[in-house]
Amino acid sequence: MFANFEEKGKIFTQVVTKEPVDVVIQTASSCIYGCVHVRPEDRLKDELDRTTAFLAVTKAKIFDRDGKNLLYESAFVAVNVANIEWVLPQSELKENKAGEP
Repeated sequence: MFANFEEKGKIFTQVVTKEPVDVVIQTASSCIYGCVHVRPEDRLKDELDRTTAFLAVTKAKIFDRDGKNLLYESAFVAVNVANIEWVLPQSELKENKAGEP
């Protein structure tokens, strides 16, 4: 990103537009509900591939591994990508019917 300077000395930087995607993130020790911000032309997978060591998650609710007990709630948490087991968009959640795996 490059900064642009206005004649009055103000500094402007390029703004990267992103859209929030509500997700569920499973780690070895917790289940995290929150938002990952993705560029409009990209998929959630593209954002995960672009991320270095940590993935930014906003509006985070961190539960125990089983997802039953709320441990923490925060406006922001950085999740270590190496500890992520899986990520699921909340829009893909479906209620499990009895007898289905």
